[in-house]
Amino acid sequence: MSVLRHLDLSANFFNSTIPDWLYSFSHLQFLRMASNDFQGMISSAIGNLSNLITLDLSNNELAGILPTSLGDLCNLKEIRLSSIKVGGNISQVLNILSGCTLDGLETLDLSSSQLSGHFPDAIDQLKQSKNLVFLYLSTNSLFGYIPESLGVLSSLKVLDISYNNLSGPFPKSFGQLAKLELFWMTQNSLQGDVSEVHFANLTRLREFAGCKNHLVLKVRLDWIPPFQIEIISLISWQLGPQFPLWLHSQKNLWGLDISNTGISDTIPTWFWNLSPQLYYLNLSHNHIQGEIKNMPLVFHDSSVIDIGSNHFYGRLPHLSSHVRALDLSNNSFSGTIFHFLCYRMDEEKDLVLLNLKGNLLSGEIPNCGMSWERLEFINFGNNRLTGKIPSSMGSLSLLKSLHLRNNSLSGELPLSLQNCTDLMFIDFAENKFSGSIPAWIGESLPNLKILILRSNKFHGNIPKTLCALISLQILDIACNNLLGSIPRCFMNLSAMTTRQNSVGQMLYGPGTFIDNPFTGVLENALIVMKGELVGYSTILHLVRCMDLSDNNLFREIPMELMSLLGLQSLNLSYNLLTGRIPENIGAMGLLESIDFSVNHLSGKIPPSISSLTFLSHLNLSYNNLIGEIPSSTQLQSFDESSFMGNNLCGPPLMDNCSVKNGTPTFGNKRGKGGGVEVDWFYVSMALGFVVGFWGIVGPFLFNKAWRFVCFQLMDSMWYKFYDFICMR
Repeated sequence: MSVLRHLDLSANFFNSTIPDWLYSFSHLQFLRMASNDFQGMISSAIGNLSNLITLDLSNNELAGILPTSLGDLCNLKEIRLSSIKVGGNISQVLNILSGCTLDGLETLDLSSSQLSGHFPDAIDQLKQSKNLVFLYLSTNSLFGYIPESLGVLSSLKVLDISYNNLSGPFPKSFGQLAKLELFWMTQNSLQGDVSEVHFANLTRLREFAGCKNHLVLKVRLDWIPPFQIEIISLISWQLGPQFPLWLHSQKNLWGLDISNTGISDTIPTWFWNLSPQLYYLNLSHNHIQGEIKNMPLVFHDSSVIDIGSNHFYGRLPHLSSHVRALDLSNNSFSGTIFHFLCYRMDEEKDLVLLNLKGNLLSGEIPNCGMSWERLEFINFGNNRLTGKIPSSMGSLSLLKSLHLRNNSLSGELPLSLQNCTDLMFIDFAENKFSGSIPAWIGESLPNLKILILRSNKFHGNIPKTLCALISLQILDIACNNLLGSIPRCFMNLSAMTTRQNSVGQMLYGPGTFIDNPFTGVLENALIVMKGELVGYSTILHLVRCMDLSDNNLFREIPMELMSLLGLQSLNLSYNLLTGRIPENIGAMGLLESIDFSVNHLSGKIPPSISSLTFLSHLNLSYNNLIGEIPSSTQLQSFDESSFMGNNLCGPPLMDNCSVKNGTPTFGNKRGKGGGVEVDWFYVSMALGFVVGFWGIVGPFLFNKAWRFVCFQLMDSMWYKFYDFICMR
């Protein structure tokens, strides 16, 4: 054991401190202990390992400043300390390594190590590292500019300074790093112009990720870069308005992201034959125009294409069967989708994600879903589609997300959809779907998290089978013709009964390849929250809400509903609900929005509502509520409109009240002589009624057309009331 030279303990489950006996292996040259749960500080006894060439302690729970003895290890060529809690100032860390260690170092990885400090000072300290080849400083809190002295690190092949707080211009000395192959500076605050001189000697550059800075690329129209790039990401740079012609010279591209770069040109014909191995293409969020008859690019297996949020028009293009994710959303593509979905039905399709949202597509969804059996995510929302959901949609057994919002689709939901047992997200809002809400939704879709059926023509009772959806966190069935009572078993919706958890974001399919490979496309949803339609994406997994508004639901609000302690929004407005507001509503401590307006609720506002400290939207208007509004800073901060149309008093209403036998009464006013004083308020009300009555009724007596419309409306209201009485 004393002559041990290689020790690799990586990727185990060690969760102790680093044992002292380890430092007795004086002949050890390669020590790898990455991806464990080692804790505590790195001992100064590490200085005993004088022959050490490689030290890898990354991805552990180690914390604290590095021991000074680490700087005495003169043979060290590779130090990897990423994702441990080194902390402190980077200059202090480099000071410790500034002995003989830094002279011969080839690899230094301090990424995600909670470091701060002035970046120019750090580069100055690294000048003595003439042999430094790999430098990783990403995901820290380094600030300042990138100094021109960066060019001194002439041996660098890989440099990663992404996800810091760097600012200022991009240094021209970057072009002197002739050996540089991979460079990442994503998510900083660099600004200014970048010209040809910045790339002058970068003949070996293969990857360049500079996205999400504030840089402008200013090069000649005929510029030919000295490199043959493989992956390049310039998200949020200013490249336009012209399409970057220098891309014509790049024949090895397999990852290109120039989204949100101000391009308003058309795509040159040569672009579609650019590279035989293109794997990732993102041109989204520009103003690119024109028609795409097809995509002749020979895409690599499982490729990703995103040209969404542009101004493309015409028919949907044919595409390679190798495409895995396709986003054509928010353009002006028109026509039917028949030729697109039913093209070469005999081919095996790799498509996992298909986003056609926000176009001008019309016609029916064709019944050829069986040829797209790998699809997991479909978004056809905000188009002009008509007809029914085809039964073949049920053959997509891997489907997880289905968006059909804001079309003119009709008919009942097909029974075949119950075969899509992996479904987690359904958004069928703003269509013309009819029939009852199918019971099989609760019986066959156990993973459902989001169910949005608002603004359709569904009728009948709310199926109690929905109570089996224990993962459901958003239920929106508002603006339909539903009737009956609110199911008491909603208390079983366990995802709504718990506080927000840390479950990861809702992602589908492959996403941005360059920065976060295969992280996927973020799910998004439109939800009425606090009286407004709000879009959620990055925090959608944290949202818990229930919207049953604008239906014909009657009877009382079930007490059991108050056990949904994780709800942030509860909307029961515009129904026929009766009885009292449940006394234990105050237990729903996370509620931010309550809307019970326009019902027939009675009794007092429960005092417990005062304990809802997160409440920022409340509407109890137009009910039969009585008594004094409970006192709390929260409730008194709401506008009067939150309580109008009731028999309530007390702040924030202007009416003062005294309570007698549980009912607010207003004292009689008497004049100075002891007689009853005329209350001109009530006199004016009477006069107002007379004037108002004849002002409204009078025209109907002389206008036949108006009279007919009025009586027709009253007749309709009577029949609705009669149906309601019969159903009870």
